[in-house]
Amino acid sequence: MNRRMIFYTIGQIVILEGILFTLPLLVSLIYWEETSIFCFSIMTIAALIMGFLMTVISKPSNKIIYAKEGFIIVTFAWIVLSAVGCVPFVISGEIPNVFDAFFETVSGFTTTGASILTDVESMSKGMLFWRSFTHWLGGMGVLVLIMAVIPKNSGTDSGRAMHILRAEMAGPIIGKLVPKAKDTAKILYVIYFALTVLEFFFLVIGDMPLYDSLVHAIGTAGTGGFGIKADSLSGYSPYSQWVITIFMLLFGINFNLYYLILLKRFKTVFTNRELWCYFGMIAVSVTVITWNIFPIYQNFSDSFRHSSFQVAGIISSTGYSSVDFNQWPQLSKNILFLLMFVGGCAGSTAGGLKVSRAMMLFKLIKKDIHRLLHPRSVKSVKMEGKVVDSNTLNGVSTYFAVYMVLILGTFLLISFEPLSFETNLSAAVSCVNNIGPGFDRAGPMEGYAVYSNFSKAVLSIAMLLGRLEIYPILLALYPQTWTKK
Repeated sequence: MNRRMIFYTIGQIVILEGILFTLPLLVSLIYWEETSIFCFSIMTIAALIMGFLMTVISKPSNKIIYAKEGFIIVTFAWIVLSAVGCVPFVISGEIPNVFDAFFETVSGFTTTGASILTDVESMSKGMLFWRSFTHWLGGMGVLVLIMAVIPKNSGTDSGRAMHILRAEMAGPIIGKLVPKAKDTAKILYVIYFALTVLEFFFLVIGDMPLYDSLVHAIGTAGTGGFGIKADSLSGYSPYSQWVITIFMLLFGINFNLYYLILLKRFKTVFTNRELWCYFGMIAVSVTVITWNIFPIYQNFSDSFRHSSFQVAGIISSTGYSSVDFNQWPQLSKNILFLLMFVGGCAGSTAGGLKVSRAMMLFKLIKKDIHRLLHPRSVKSVKMEGKVVDSNTLNGVSTYFAVYMVLILGTFLLISFEPLSFETNLSAAVSCVNNIGPGFDRAGPMEGYAVYSNFSKAVLSIAMLLGRLEIYPILLALYPQTWTKK
């Protein structure tokens, strides 16, 4: 166990967070918000000093990262990021309760978008920017960002860096786009940044103010969904809602496909079965919900727009709302609830189980039915024309079982609250899948302020487990992981 390398890398993360605090500090200076200026100035200095001391004290002689170090680094980095990131909310007094501030920050970094704020419009511009900027940082992964920007001689440029990439990126199979994991990280972040800028441009040329466009662009990119208005996005124009709808769907696509487009390998992209399945579910869901809610809006245009927006918001796990879908018919709400489980494509910034895992699970069911009918036959499971090895299939089956246990466990722990079955179940599913809004009291126009500090702590852990896809945190807590063997 290379403990020094673990704390050294976490120190680098804290330094990076200190540097990133300068961005909300700049926003606070532009709007001259004195309290926010003080808070972010203090936190910038404190994080830089703390991170520097961690890297100096724990500087390793051996910088190799093995699999278990990768899992531990990712787990503790995300916890430390959230703990440090919540401090500005507390010392500014804008979210004075530590449990609330930690919940809000974890929700930001994990790109969940669940909020305890009841009067979001009273917050300062600097704090609102930091709140949404955590989405952008957490969307692609903070460790992936570290890999992209740190010098080559830092040790994580070795082939072992793939262990960090695998631990932080979402999906059942993570591969390198190019031979070096560091170069893969750079490519991912260039694509991520370019799409964010493109969305920002389209929002600005509409009727959305500059600040609002920036905050919503970075919120959409990370598929997070923190709004800056009490009614989320219902007060913005249909044009802005359509732009955000399209980009929510785009950020739910595997980023590897964007790289293949740049390489002009269009045939590979357009024959990708996960992509077709993703858009197929969207098309069916939008069609059914549009028909189901038509009597409410009395015209096709509004029904189709709101249906498309909410389906995109839920399946991509962004969680923005153009209307209060709590008021929709039960069929529409049930479809949105099921989409919470599926989520976006593997290798995207979306949450959920992932489309590829859902496809593999259905293929496994089909394989077992075939085996029962033809016991002597051997049938393999294929994805994108390639045979999926047994280890990956077993991993998907095990992950699904642990995933369901996590949802049920979270649901039971928060069931002590005097809230409805629908509220607690949807909150558990939403937080584990990093969606954001649930139903009933946890709906898009209410939030999570109704929960006690204990339940907020439970849901914060659920969000971290969901974002890191369970295993990194379980392995970090497993005693044998810390042995020298």
